[in-house]
Amino acid sequence: MTFARRVFTVAWIYGFVALLPMYFMEDWYMDRLPPALTHPEFYYGFIGVALAWQVLFVLIAREPERLRPAMLAAVLEKLGWGIAVPVLVLQGRAQSFFIPAAVIDLALAVLFVMAWRRVGQDASAAKSPPSAR
Repeated sequence: MTFARRVFTVAWIYGFVALLPMYFMEDWYMDRLPPALTHPEFYYGFIGVALAWQVLFVLIAREPERLRPAMLAAVLEKLGWGIAVPVLVLQGRAQSFFIPAAVIDLALAVLFVMAWRRVGQDASAAKSPPSAR
């Protein structure tokens, strides 16, 4: 359980630190990463949904055994960005500026799978009779 708690704690702290400032950086992105935003509702919608996931990560960090099934959804959340960005960069539709964030998300996806497996193993070991351990 300790591994899962640590992984999801790091994930939500990283997420809040990376995402909250984006609420105040629309102009920065428009100046440095053209083209300009034509649909700011997608920009702010992305931030809002991503922050909602960080709240789930807080909850998972507090109760990994109870919320173990949600870890698989968290893996999908990380893969969505982690896979899309490199594909878009290769197609020339996104700037390489976003690759480091995608790599971090892919690494977190791997850590989430590891946490999911360990929590399952910990739960199985706790339920088995003492003679079976």
